[in-house]
Amino acid sequence: MFSQLSIGFLKGRLIPIWMILLLMWACSSTKTEQGRWISIFNGKDLEGWQIKIAGQDLNENYKNTFLVKDGKLVVSYDEYDQFDNKFGHIFYKEKLSHFKLRLDYRFVGEQVPGAPAWAYKNSGIKFHSQPPHRVPKDQKLLVAVEAQLLGGNGKDERPTGNVCTAGTHIEMDGKLITTHCTNSSSKTYSDDSWVNVEIEVKGNSQVIHRINGKEVLRYTKPQLDEEDPFAQKLLSEGLSPMLSDGYIALQAESHPVEFRNIQLMKLSE
Repeated sequence: MFSQLSIGFLKGRLIPIWMILLLMWACSSTKTEQGRWISIFNGKDLEGWQIKIAGQDLNENYKNTFLVKDGKLVVSYDEYDQFDNKFGHIFYKEKLSHFKLRLDYRFVGEQVPGAPAWAYKNSGIKFHSQPPHRVPKDQKLLVAVEAQLLGGNGKDERPTGNVCTAGTHIEMDGKLITTHCTNSSSKTYSDDSWVNVEIEVKGNSQVIHRINGKEVLRYTKPQLDEEDPFAQKLLSEGLSPMLSDGYIALQAESHPVEFRNIQLMKLSE
C-alpha cells in the first residue's frame, strides 16, 4: 500500500521526509496492536468495561460488585447480605474474533451467603458473547463459551482452565460435546496464590487454554445450542449458529475474586 501511494506522490516532485513518515505511519497504524500484548485494564478505574448484573440495568453496579482496588479488578461482595442470584459479568468494550487474552486471578475471602454450592471459588472468562446491551435484564448466564476458573476446596480435585458451555456446544477430536463442562488437564490450585490463564481464540476454528504457560485444553467449532431458549432467540435474530466472534466478559458468581495484568493480543485472521 505504501509503495503505491509513494509512486503517486513522487512523480515529478520531491517529497519532504515528514510526509513520507506520515504515509508510513498511516499505512501501518491499523496493525500496531496486532501481534503484541496490550493492557486492557488500566488499574485505576473501569474505563473500557461495561457491567451487566442479573436483574439490573446495564452499567448498574449493584452493591459495588465490580471495583478497582490496589491496581486490581475485584469482584467484591462486601456490601451483600445474600447473593440473591445476582450473577454478574463485566464486558470489555471491543468485539473480538482472533485473539489471545491473558490475566492473573485468585480467589479470596468467603463465598457470599445464599449462593449455590457449585459456585464456590468459581469464575470464568466468557468469549464469543452477545454484547452486554443485548443481554436480557433477568438472564443469569451468558450464551457464550467459558474458560472456567476454579479454586480448590481442600479435599476434591478441581482443575482450572476447563470449558463450560451455556447455550453453546463445542467439538473435540471431531465429536460434538454437549456436556456443560469438560475438565482440563490442569492441577488443582487450593490456596490464594495467583494463577495465570491464557486463552487463544481463532474465530470458529480453534481454542486453546493455557494455565501458567502450559496448554491444558484444546477444542474447535464453538456453536449455539439450538435446543437452548436463549440461543434460539439469538438464532431468530439472525446470528450464525457457528460462533466466530463476540465479546469477552469476566464473571461474578458469588465468590470474591481478583484479576490483574489483563492483556490482549489481536491475531491475524
